[in-house]
Amino acid sequence: MNPAAFRQQIRRAWAIAKKDIRIYYLKGPVLIFGVFMPVFLFLAFFMGGRQLPLAFLLSGLVGMTLFFTATAVSPAIFPWEGQAKTLERLAACPVTIEAIVLGDMIASILFGIGVTMITLLIGLALGLSLLHGIVLGFAILLAALCFSAIGMLLAVPPTNVPSNIMMLSTLLKFPLVFISGIFIPLEQMPAWGLYLAVCSPLTYFTDLVRYSFTGAHYFPVIVDIAALAVFTLVFTAAAMHLHRRSLPRRM
Repeated sequence: MNPAAFRQQIRRAWAIAKKDIRIYYLKGPVLIFGVFMPVFLFLAFFMGGRQLPLAFLLSGLVGMTLFFTATAVSPAIFPWEGQAKTLERLAACPVTIEAIVLGDMIASILFGIGVTMITLLIGLALGLSLLHGIVLGFAILLAALCFSAIGMLLAVPPTNVPSNIMMLSTLLKFPLVFISGIFIPLEQMPAWGLYLAVCSPLTYFTDLVRYSFTGAHYFPVIVDIAALAVFTLVFTAAAMHLHRRSLPRRM
């Protein structure tokens, strides 16, 4: 693809992202789910009598907020548009499948980062000190890319019934939260728990957030960043490839 055509596809991806934000993301139920689901999980553990530092729990809350918001809507966009027959019109336009997927990802990234900023402000208002702001900012951007790619992977099955995709999404997301060291420090996990934790990108993001607030970490920072980068590249490439194959079966 020549540079001019590439720039055109990027502009079309941005147009798709703006459409997604306007139609799917700026809705009360989506905002409520993205904000309150992580908060309720946090409060359940915070008030459960466990003697965990506030910085530890709030770092986990930041991780959950970005994870839930970046994957809240993106898995259902393809089924919704397939059901409404708008996906056929979009596919008939001079836009590549990669640009469609990228547009959906951009909307998910912006929504996830925006809501996560609110959680960060809450943590700072409670008196937490931000020790490594640059690391945290880079980690949020990279994790938002990674989690939005996960959302697009969940949308790959060629069904136009959004509830089927959302059920699959829920079955995946909640186990990832509980194996990623959010509520149980990685140091306290049994060996089998650590084997599961290293398979979750949320583990590395949470470790980076805790490092940013406390200076403590389980994995070296460079390992956390490298793992997130690898997950992001693999998930993004897989999402674009699989959607290219599954799109004709949605029509």
